[in-house]
Amino acid sequence: MSQMCRCTGSQSRRGGDRQNDWVWVKQCPGRCYGPLNGRLPWQLQQLLKIKLQNEDGACVEYWLALALTTIPENSGNLDPVSKFVQVGKAPAAVALQVFSVGNIVGCAHVIREIATSSKTGDGRNERWIVNSHIELATWNDVYN
Repeated sequence: MSQMCRCTGSQSRRGGDRQNDWVWVKQCPGRCYGPLNGRLPWQLQQLLKIKLQNEDGACVEYWLALALTTIPENSGNLDPVSKFVQVGKAPAAVALQVFSVGNIVGCAHVIREIATSSKTGDGRNERWIVNSHIELATWNDVYN
């Protein structure tokens, strides 16, 4: 299955807003993070290609991505009320990470959670609900 993810960085897309898609990033094998199966949704910020020349003079290319990272809420378990997994913004020290694009598993769909208390000040919360109902493949990964 092939999916198209877009990352325009700080540039606009076709004269509109910038588009930095959310992707599933493989973290560790197995049942890490509960139903997320060792994956977390991260938002792409930049795509990079690095060319290095080895001792033989041959060039090797590496494709990397810079992403806004998340951490699972409630150990990645389903919220008892909404039945969705929730993720939050990672601490500042690891909020942005560079990683190999080979760790991208596919596109993710998240919904920004709106804060209901005035503790955040701006009415927004740095949490997202992972929409596992958007496609059959994600549904099967989370609920099977």
